[in-house]
Amino acid sequence: MTMSASPGPIILFDAECVLCSANARFVLERDRAATFRLASMQSEVGRSLYRRHGMDPDDPASLLVVEGDRMRRDSDAVLAIYEGLGFPWSLARMFRIVPAALRDPVYRAIARNRYRLFGRRDTCWMAPERFRDRIL
Repeated sequence: MTMSASPGPIILFDAECVLCSANARFVLERDRAATFRLASMQSEVGRSLYRRHGMDPDDPASLLVVEGDRMRRDSDAVLAIYEGLGFPWSLARMFRIVPAALRDPVYRAIARNRYRLFGRRDTCWMAPERFRDRIL
């Protein structure tokens, strides 16, 4: 599947990060409508999308959600994911009352320290076979 063939938003995540990989699996298992596609930032597709949106794929600072030409990052990306999963996860939209200027520093602190806090895989996480059609 090519980037342009993806019908829905693409979540770009760090497949070496234990927290990020756990979140990717969480999304795949709860996204009953198969809205999201996922790409690791280590993949060719992921690296290309990071560069397209002005980010260094070798020093990723954020999870991204890309839909067409629109890109969300940091806490907006996380909220967009949970809003897209439907009820009850969509209740996360309540956090939008907190300005991004307050949400994003918390997100960035966790992102900067994700390997130290949650661990780093020796190899990239691979999605279970039943979800492989949703991985770019």
